[in-house]
Amino acid sequence: MTTARGASAESIRQAALRYCRGVDRLDAELMFSAYHDDASDDHGVFVGPAREFCDRVVTSHRRYDATMHCVLNHAIEFLDDATATGEIYNITYLRQTVDGVALLHTWWGRYLDRYECRDGRWAIAHRVCVHEWTRTESAGDPMAIDAAAFRSGSADRA
Repeated sequence: MTTARGASAESIRQAALRYCRGVDRLDAELMFSAYHDDASDDHGVFVGPAREFCDRVVTSHRRYDATMHCVLNHAIEFLDDATATGEIYNITYLRQTVDGVALLHTWWGRYLDRYECRDGRWAIAHRVCVHEWTRTESAGDPMAIDAAAFRSGSADRA
């Protein structure tokens, strides 16, 4: 892999991380910074412009106490100097309180992406979200630590 190709792959990975961070921080602008302005997203329950998808996610994810989108394997294949495809494995943890009961929803899936480099900027041009499986369980008791000694994760959510 050339130095330029490695730098392109890192730019693509950084876009994927901005997306995840934006979802977890309820920051539509940060999320959308992973996409090109005319990008589309197919998340099953929503198929359409990525901008609208980002706004929708911020609204819909307010029902969770916290979320954590984790990206795992990220395979990138360059088709040419300005186009690439990618597959990202992801696990998402969503904590929700329903009727006083803490639940942990876990979502396993993949993102199938098409990336384009426009004006020197790599971003998602089209994303398809693939659902593998989900699980919901009681969040159980918290760990036996002094959680008050740490900053709360909700402090940096919009």
